[in-house]
Amino acid sequence: MAALVWMTLCLAAAFAVDRSNFKTCEQSSFCKRQRSVKPGSSPYRALLESLQLSQDSMKLQLINEVNKVPLLLELVGLQGNMTRIKINELSPLRPRYEVPDVLVRDPPTTWLAVTGRDENSVELSLGDSGHKLILTGKPFRMDLLQGRELVLSVNPRGLLHFEHLRHRKDSFSDKVSSSVGSLWDKIKKLQRYHDPLIAGPTSVGLDFSLPGEGLGGDPYRLYNLDVFQYELYNLMALYGSVPLLLAHNTQRTLGIFWLNAAETWVDISSNTAGKTLFGKMLDYMHGGGETPQTDVRWMSESGIIDVFLLLGPAPSDVFRQYTALTGTQALPPLFAMAYHQSRWNYNDEEDVAAVDEGFDTHDIPCDVIWLDIEHTDGKRYFTWDTNKFPQPRNMLGRLAAKRRKMVSIVDPHIKVDSGYQVHNEIRSRGFYVKTKDGSDYEGWCWPGSAGYPDFTNPEMRTWWASMFSYDQYEASMENLYIWNDMNEPSVFNGPEVTMYKDALHQGGWEHRDVHNLYGLYVQMATAQGLEQRSGGLERPFVLSRAFFAGSQRYGAVWTGDNAAEWDHMKISIPMCLSLALVGISFCGGECGAGGRLSPDAELLVRWYQVGAYQPFYRAHAHLDTVRREPWLFGEENKALIRAAIRQRYALLPYWYTTFYHSYRSGQPVMRPLWVEYPDDVTTFSIDDQFLIGNALLVHPVTEQGAQGVQIYLPGKGEVWYDVHSHQKHHIPAYQRGGSIVPRKERVRRSSDCMYHDPYTLYVALSPQGTAEGDLFIDDGHTYNFESKAQYLHRHFSFASNTLTARSADSKGIFESPAWIERVVILGAGKPAAVFLRQPGMAETRLDFQHEPETSVLTLRKPGVNIGANWSISLR
Repeated sequence: MAALVWMTLCLAAAFAVDRSNFKTCEQSSFCKRQRSVKPGSSPYRALLESLQLSQDSMKLQLINEVNKVPLLLELVGLQGNMTRIKINELSPLRPRYEVPDVLVRDPPTTWLAVTGRDENSVELSLGDSGHKLILTGKPFRMDLLQGRELVLSVNPRGLLHFEHLRHRKDSFSDKVSSSVGSLWDKIKKLQRYHDPLIAGPTSVGLDFSLPGEGLGGDPYRLYNLDVFQYELYNLMALYGSVPLLLAHNTQRTLGIFWLNAAETWVDISSNTAGKTLFGKMLDYMHGGGETPQTDVRWMSESGIIDVFLLLGPAPSDVFRQYTALTGTQALPPLFAMAYHQSRWNYNDEEDVAAVDEGFDTHDIPCDVIWLDIEHTDGKRYFTWDTNKFPQPRNMLGRLAAKRRKMVSIVDPHIKVDSGYQVHNEIRSRGFYVKTKDGSDYEGWCWPGSAGYPDFTNPEMRTWWASMFSYDQYEASMENLYIWNDMNEPSVFNGPEVTMYKDALHQGGWEHRDVHNLYGLYVQMATAQGLEQRSGGLERPFVLSRAFFAGSQRYGAVWTGDNAAEWDHMKISIPMCLSLALVGISFCGGECGAGGRLSPDAELLVRWYQVGAYQPFYRAHAHLDTVRREPWLFGEENKALIRAAIRQRYALLPYWYTTFYHSYRSGQPVMRPLWVEYPDDVTTFSIDDQFLIGNALLVHPVTEQGAQGVQIYLPGKGEVWYDVHSHQKHHIPAYQRGGSIVPRKERVRRSSDCMYHDPYTLYVALSPQGTAEGDLFIDDGHTYNFESKAQYLHRHFSFASNTLTARSADSKGIFESPAWIERVVILGAGKPAAVFLRQPGMAETRLDFQHEPETSVLTLRKPGVNIGANWSISLR
């Protein structure tokens, strides 16, 4: 493909990380074994005579002609232009792990039909999509075509490798040495880790090929880890992973979703010489020279092969297909899209009050103040330090009176202390992860010795959710929300700073089977708790560090413990873009840099400006850094930071509407340019500028001392943006011609204070003199928009010199006192007169102002309610 994008946070996996603490593929025994299988003729043969075809699925056996172990292949046609392939042992000695709770439902199926066969192949038609699949018996492979075009191949290089379960007498121990880093030198970590594989090696691997060029190099690792001071541009594992690969060229966009929660490695390479005979035959049929081929190889330590082929063909189709499987981005409450102020740690209630008052004193809006681990009683979560926070309910009440919120941290490691009720409850209920001998697993984390709740257990998740009720979480109130950190899980004295792989979860599953799900389950249970405390009425807000496919259903993520360096700010853009493409739109970098270093004023200002255009906007600071509230860096810098934050608040109606579209259709909120311009090859490699929705293009300044930035405008080419000649905004941002963006320009102390304020519509005309956009409004915090259809969805369009407002969805009914204060039309000539028309009312004339130098026409006070139908004509 012309652009091949590997979507996992390990893309930007830093400057002082001790690599010896973490495995390479050569040190990961299953990865090394899988890669020792070299391309060539596959040892597997499809037994075509075993083929069984139902209305929507095909089953047949595969036999390894070396060890004679049979596998069962199941191919399922799915509605929406998708195909599912599952490969498992035909008769395993015991069940192999299949990932639960990630798919939102059983995907609806479509019909399959055999449309041709000979002695060594079968041709299948896949529903009404026009795709056909050619299954070759010996050697086993599958080729997916649309017409005469090869879309992708399965097992083309013969790298299917399935390690079958063995009797205990055949098992062996897989010894992995682990160098020790300074983090756990201090707590006397054992020097070596002995990983017994009870049933022998059980890894699985399969390869695919895609026509077109791609990336190549070392394998990517998907294994959620707490990597302190992570490196940039490194393929090491990091906090979260989503096993989805997207491939795009000017003809189509494809996705391969590998549903496996075990440690996974992925090889990606590009070649022509390695093309198979089938691929070369297609080149010949097309009458051209050889087309480059991208080879992708997935390797997981355990589980089964369960893979979804997302066949697009457009980018929007792939996003819709993937989120139909794993869920769309949850619609956050409005306050969560506003500005958040955090630090490890605000010292006490007086410190919180001073920070809160500081925002008002300096006229800077803020919605949320955060508390890190030091607010608790000795790192006992769900508690408060009674010396520093003796009256937390009063503190929360003072914030609520300002119409602000608080977020407190609740991590999933529980202090082992017989005087701690939470620990006693989890232990008595048997909810901790176990060791192989049946005792409670204990590791070392912030509280010291800690137990780790088994979040794979639904009963444990139900109990955890109950702990967020107001009568369980002491002094909690409606305006207290939650941050889940360290949920990879992080275990300071564990191998690679995480849990032993032979630790046992509910059902007897080893941690190796479920590892990448742990963080998702923590966030899931926490979000359910916040919902339940309100009787299911209120939408939760939960920030999580670890994530997996489907995490988008439960809240936000961030890019982790970065450093106060320019490159870390810059990398936050492609990191969040990558996450948005795999469904997780609610992402942000650590504005202001969360690491140990302290940024200088220029970097801090630029980071605030970057953050203002990322979906999650939080400033955070490490315990060891100087204070960095926005007003502490001089008047000039305070003004620039305030301007950036106020820009964010002015655009909250657009952010909220764009999140609503993401919730409904799975489209990313923050998106790379190629998503909107899939035929423009120049956009394929651009990752330092991006779009918010389809209307705003942003190119933040990420270079120290930069005088400006070179911005690529699709259809126009590159333009130079001189940052010093744009003192008013100082952030390179453009509105797309043909769009209408709603704003609220009376910025107040919080989003809730602005809720009833009037709107301004910015209408940017296309070269044809047209534009359109929309606005979604509800109460901003409950599920009433779904359960009771209490919402307004308005559509605005401009054509033939007339701006029209109408309902975009007649099912929604909601009353709002907000009104249209101004309309700003960009690219307009000066009219002789402007008239407003409303149904059943006389036409009225509007005042206006025209700036001929900029072609900006401003219409003053139309005064119409935001839910009304109306039109404005320029004459």
